[in-house]
Amino acid sequence: MVITVTDQNFETEVLKSDVPVMIDLWAPWCGPCRMVAPVVDKLAEKYDGKVKFCRLDVDENQQTAARYRIMSIPTLMFFKNGQVVDTVIGAVPERVLQPKIDALL
Repeated sequence: MVITVTDQNFETEVLKSDVPVMIDLWAPWCGPCRMVAPVVDKLAEKYDGKVKFCRLDVDENQQTAARYRIMSIPTLMFFKNGQVVDTVIGAVPERVLQPKIDALL
């Protein structure tokens, strides 16, 4: 399951998470974002209970987007213990994301 995150719950859901987090920063008008969404959904099922998967609409949550200097979307960020440990920009296949998720565990 992918959790929808906002500026209001970002700290609770991502920074204070007791498991590693992968967050998909996207916008509804972004074609590559729509391409990567099913990949994120599939990984969320595969790593259920081990990694938290979140999605944040950068248009509706500009405070968080600005805080992390998001210039291009999709941006996939990997958090562990409240810290960014890795970032991927652009629509990438599952084989690129899986080793990064495994590194969080």
